[in-house]
Amino acid sequence: MSLAVGLVSSSKNMGGDDSEASETIRDESKTAEENPTGLNRKMSDGSLCATEDEDDDEERKIELGPQCTLKEQLEKDKDDESLRRWKEQLLGSVDLNAVGDVESLEAEVKIMSLAIKSPGRADIVLAIPENGKPRGLWFTLKEGSKYHLQFTFQVSNNIVSGLKYTNTVWKTGVKVDSTKEMLGTFSPQGEPYTHEMPEETTPSGMFARGTYSAKSKFVDDDNKCYLEINYTFDIRRDWH
Repeated sequence: MSLAVGLVSSSKNMGGDDSEASETIRDESKTAEENPTGLNRKMSDGSLCATEDEDDDEERKIELGPQCTLKEQLEKDKDDESLRRWKEQLLGSVDLNAVGDVESLEAEVKIMSLAIKSPGRADIVLAIPENGKPRGLWFTLKEGSKYHLQFTFQVSNNIVSGLKYTNTVWKTGVKVDSTKEMLGTFSPQGEPYTHEMPEETTPSGMFARGTYSAKSKFVDDDNKCYLEINYTFDIRRDWH
């Protein structure tokens, strides 16, 4: 899940014959070994690497070759028809006067807004602090409610390759969720891009309610971080 965690509680029926009871014991033992915290969750479409540590990304930095400025990208290999068509598809009709410094090797990505959208409710628009650390609780979610995250971002100066969103959540010091969403490669343009995460359902029940801490990051293939937000949020019986 992207901003909240899925905690699943279950009960076991110990009736039946000896073979069924043995199978139940083995299943429970296996579950305890795999998840000693007793917490479980349903994986979302965006949770591609939920069991990997964030540090793994730094170790697997992709070698992309020499960088080129946007101006160089547009001017080189003009005689290669297939490459020219690919550039047109990626870059479109780029207005060089509206995308920043076309002589820069570094792309610039600015996360402009974050919003939590839930059916039948006004959007929760989250102010993004400059230091990446919102004061106090950043937001509250109602248990058992459906929601999805939407963010807008603007790309300038150069092409950003392999932009992705990651989010890690802890409760009482234990990591309970890790999400990675690949956004893609984006060319600079005057208008911002908008991306919506898959719909999620917040968990419910006594063990799901409470305060969580989390860290969200936007990074590219070079592992350059454009925004890191460290925050806390609540899951409660109601929205307020």
